[in-house]
Amino acid sequence: MADNAVDPSLLEQLKKLQAKYNVMGQDLSSYLDGLLYSDYLTYWDYIHLDTLLSLQTPKTHFADEKVFIVYHQITELYFNLILHELEQLANRETVDETFFVARLKRVNRYFHQLKESFSIMVEGMEKEQFLKFRMSLLPASGFQSAQYRLIEICSTDMINLVNVSEREAVNEYSDIDSQLEKLYWRSGATELATGKKTLTLQQFEEKYMAWFKSTGMKFRDKNVRKRYLKYFPHSPEVISALREFDTLANVLWPLAHLKAAGHYLHKNTEDIKATGGTNWQKFLPPRFQKIMFFPELWSPEEKDDWGKAAFVSNPMELIHKP
Repeated sequence: MADNAVDPSLLEQLKKLQAKYNVMGQDLSSYLDGLLYSDYLTYWDYIHLDTLLSLQTPKTHFADEKVFIVYHQITELYFNLILHELEQLANRETVDETFFVARLKRVNRYFHQLKESFSIMVEGMEKEQFLKFRMSLLPASGFQSAQYRLIEICSTDMINLVNVSEREAVNEYSDIDSQLEKLYWRSGATELATGKKTLTLQQFEEKYMAWFKSTGMKFRDKNVRKRYLKYFPHSPEVISALREFDTLANVLWPLAHLKAAGHYLHKNTEDIKATGGTNWQKFLPPRFQKIMFFPELWSPEEKDDWGKAAFVSNPMELIHKP
């Protein structure tokens, strides 16, 4: 081949590009000009590194507040990845078992990382610093994570997120507003003494409840549970992945959160209030909430023992129990 000859494979690619842009009514040569004049992409520009590193703005001079901020930002990024996978499961037109299981395994890996990451909170900050800088955060609270609530809504039917004591009254066929009104987490941000809504909850509801409602309507017929029941009700591999998802999201993750809260907010016989005034002692333990995305996958005994994973030698045994 002569030095100035064009590689035939490049010519073939140009033909394919020409066909692609012709369909869109676009001029390929203009796009090639843009490619010719554009700069090379760099790592820092691609991930917006400078912007990312500018997003930590502590409110105090305590060094460990940066650890606290970055940890929660990383958590929200993992939540975002989980939602990304759940949306694929909901919106894919052709749902095959291989794809379904692969995406669920991604979700489970993210939750494994989240569960293990609490050591950053439990062991990675000085307690004395935390108990001081936390006072500058009022009334903000990790309770106000909208993405986690969206994960719940995308995973199961809204009725499974209603307070367990009120599910019979608010049944599966009630309107979505009635179900939203009784969501279990809404009682987790009430004043311990009066039972009134905290400012934390008032702010959260004002900002996000309309979004939660629209998401609930959108995913009513295509959440993960609905898709499992429609396409793979007898698949052992799907069931195993869903049980792991349920255990990670609704038992092990809340227990890890509870451990972190207890480490910083339990002092002798007195519990310190969370920054948002939430009653974390009753809100975080899974045995009180009994939230299950896929209740049909658990036996009556397993449901009764929900939340006891922390007290067995290997908590993951609960996931694979026949």
